[in-house]
Amino acid sequence: MTSKDKKRTPQEILQAARDILQPWTISTSTPEENRLDVVIDPKNVKAATKAILDNKLGYLAAITGLDVPEYSIVESSNTKFPIPEKGQVEVLYHFCEGPVITSLRMLLPYDHAELDSICDILPSASLYERETMELLGVNFVGTPSTDRLLLPDNWPDGVYPLRKAFTGLPKEKEA
Repeated sequence: MTSKDKKRTPQEILQAARDILQPWTISTSTPEENRLDVVIDPKNVKAATKAILDNKLGYLAAITGLDVPEYSIVESSNTKFPIPEKGQVEVLYHFCEGPVITSLRMLLPYDHAELDSICDILPSASLYERETMELLGVNFVGTPSTDRLLLPDNWPDGVYPLRKAFTGLPKEKEA
């Protein structure tokens, strides 16, 4: 068996990911065994993705989005409500290699929730990008398709059902 054929241990994969992603890394964490989360600047998503793929550190398993709103607190009831126009969307790209998951994490403000599409280097990302676009309002610049994937064609623009401020569609007034 040559060194090229040698199967890497999870620790070797994690260390390789740390080393390879270092030029774009803002911070890292290991939320659990065999997992590495790397916070990067959104403008570096293509370069970091290409580095992961070129170095065989995994396949793209998913792109997920998390709504991170700012809240307003009603003091009389100590209840908090999301402020619809303030907050961020966190986008995570999860790459798997054996038991190891390396995730790229990026925070995007609501008023500029935009990332470069990675479909030109990884065409299968299209479905994940479209899902995140529809449900959380992230614009993927250069994505090959912006057709609706999950929501009906008559769904109103600018209404994102996975944002915490979403309370349902407005009821149409009867004539």
